This record gives sequence, C-alpha cells and structure tokens, in this order.
Amino acid sequence: MKKIRVLIVDDSAIVRQTLSELLSSDPGIEIMGTATDPLMAVTKIKDEIPDVITLDVEMPNMDGITFLQKIMTQHPIPVVICSSLTSDGSATALKALEYGAVEIITKPRLGTKQFLEESRIHICDVVKAAAQVNIRKYSVRKIDVEPKLSADVIMAKHTSKAMLQTTEKVVVVGASTGGTEALRIFLESFPLDSPGIVIVQHMPENFTTAFAKRLDSICRISVKEAENNDTVIRGRALIAPGNHHLLLKRSGARYYVEIKDGPLVSRHRPSVDVLFRSSARYAGRNAVGVIMTGMGDDGAKGMLELKEAGAYTIAQDEKTCVVYGMPHEAVKLGGVNKILPLGSIAGAVINQC
Repeated sequence: MKKIRVLIVDDSAIVRQTLSELLSSDPGIEIMGTATDPLMAVTKIKDEIPDVITLDVEMPNMDGITFLQKIMTQHPIPVVICSSLTSDGSATALKALEYGAVEIITKPRLGTKQFLEESRIHICDVVKAAAQVNIRKYSVRKIDVEPKLSADVIMAKHTSKAMLQTTEKVVVVGASTGGTEALRIFLESFPLDSPGIVIVQHMPENFTTAFAKRLDSICRISVKEAENNDTVIRGRALIAPGNHHLLLKRSGARYYVEIKDGPLVSRHRPSVDVLFRSSARYAGRNAVGVIMTGMGDDGAKGMLELKEAGAYTIAQDEKTCVVYGMPHEAVKLGGVNKILPLGSIAGAVINQC
C-alpha cells in the first residue's frame, strides 16, 4: 500500500522532530520532508507534491494563514493546522478553518507520556483521514486503526424506553471536519425562540471559547461554551468545551448538561457518541438529532440509539459535506430518518419542534 507522504512546516525544531517521530511510527505514513517556514515549503513542493501538509500558524517570512490561502487558490493540498491554540491564537486558528484547512490538531506537549500517546493516535488518524479528502467528491476511505473505545466507558446504554412526559424539545448536534462553517450556517437560521441546542464539535481545548463567542456575535440566538450544570433553554446553544465530554441530563422537566472527563471515545474527547447516548436516555423522543460533516464514524452509533429511543434524526447530505464520513456511517447503520442539504437542516429541525 502506498504510504501517505507528509510535509511538516513549522519553525520549531522540537515540533518538527516530535511530529516526524509521531507520524513515522505509523506504517502508513512517511515524512516527505520538513520546512522551517512557508518559503522553504514552496521550494520542496516544487520538487514533489505531498499528500498532506501539517502547518503552523505563526512563522517567519510568511504566516501560515497567508500560505494556506495561497495553497488553496493555486494548488489545493489537504492541510492540517498544527497550533498550540493559546487563547490569543484561537481566533487565528478558527480563521484557518474558514480558509480551507482540513483539521486542527494540538502541538505535542513534551513531558507527558499519556498525552503524547493520545496525541500520536489522534494525529496519525487525522493525517490519514485528511489524505483521503477529495476536493471534488469530499469522501473518506475507511482506515483500519487501533481499537476504539465506545460510549460505554462514559455511560452504559439505556434499555428502558419509559420516561416522564414533557413537551419541551431539545436539539443535539455532532460535527467535526468542516463543522465550524456548517454550524455557522445552521445556527444563523434559528429564531430567538428556537429550542435549546447542545453541540459537540471536535475541537481542542481553548479553541471552543473563541468559536462560541464568534457564533454568539453573529447569530440571533445566544451561543456559549457549555459549563457544568448549564440549563438547556430556548434561544441558546451550548457547545462542548474542548477536551471534555458533554452529556445531556434531565431533572424533572429541566434539561441540563454535565461536563465530564474520561478516556477518548471513538477517538475523540468530546465525543458525539457520548452526547447522543445521553440524549437517547434522558430526552428520547423529545430529542432531534443532527449529524454533520466530519471524518470517521463518531456519532453514528449514538445516532442509531437516538432513533431507537424515538428521536427524529437528520444527517447532512454528501453534496454539502466537506467530508462525508460521520453522516455516511450513521446512514449506513440505519440511524437516520432524513438526509438533507446543509441549508435545509435548520428548517427541518424547527418543523419537528
């Protein structure tokens, strides 16, 4: 099998070395080369086109955002932004996604063995999935990787369908690659009196705060990064904080969220499967589930559990997905009631509520 050739562009020698070691540990990945800045990267690309580029944001001679724009307009190549994602840099990283970056990963933090191991698996998965992004078709080939943990490690599957009657609806949403723009379009369509919305978007820690604030500034509904015990109320969307699972809970007629640590589920934390499973248990037929663009299969099993619990489930269609991975897996499992283009999903949700 042909190896995925990766070009690493970062001004930090430590990061270049660490990323090279992490990626090279996967037999399906090969380091084509490294570059200290975009100008050196251009020289290397002239000799050979990589399958994937990992790109820092802040570098000398030319910043990563400018370089990203040039790549996407002149010779599109899957780009994975590799950023430390400090609070000051989060807005810049968010802009990178808008300009066409496939995904964002966190720079390895040296000295923490567990973190490095989790980073190795995640980084390799992201790079392998990015290599499969087809600019015309936006599809992902299923890749054999190490066994993944399911939502069982956070919450056992609920078997009883009995629950207290309530008329209040709650909308639960899962998204990954391409989700930042998809969620903007989705949330901008909701009126002030829309049902409460709970969202898991795969993002690193310190990134979701800036993302939520940006959405809050442009949407009619309020949008905030979820905090433990936040009540799910009409006219507000809660977004899972990076590196923490988000569960929907219920006390009487009140829906609220729980922020929880724990292992990666379906290779992610936060995991869509965890949100959907908790929603199936505590909301059941009062929930509307939406699964959007994203790599992999996180959320597919949870979507099926939602449907089996009586929820109405919607998947974004292939044509409007940046990556038709997560929705496709949910459809294949039979967990979807309706497949819709992105622009039609909000209206369908409102009709169900």
